[in-house]
Amino acid sequence: QVQLVESGGGLVQAGDSLRLSCAASGTSNKMYVMGWFRQAPGKEREFVSAITRTGGRTTYADSVKGRFTISRDDAKNTVYMQMNSLKSEDTAVYYCAAAATYYLSIRPSIYDYWGQGTQVTVSS
Repeated sequence: QVQLVESGGGLVQAGDSLRLSCAASGTSNKMYVMGWFRQAPGKEREFVSAITRTGGRTTYADSVKGRFTISRDDAKNTVYMQMNSLKSEDTAVYYCAAAATYYLSIRPSIYDYWGQGTQVTVSS
């Protein structure tokens, strides 16, 4: 059974940075496309970023492009998301997800495994 555990969330001010981590256990990271999603109160879960199995390709939501960077360290079985220039609208619970596919996807239904989420709160 694949388990994903996110960490690195917190309360920051607008303009600050955070780095989220997602540690996988029960499998090798290399077998999955990895993604980050987020869900704000009263809103649906939305795609943030994703990275291919090899790390050679990434994709981002327009709202975070140029500010967030997803990366993976397969030796540590960990995926990261560096978040810079944070805005109040980035406030949400952030979820890590793994998809047993070869293609990047922004659709939550494609992802097979999910972490429990980590809260990011950005004060303005």
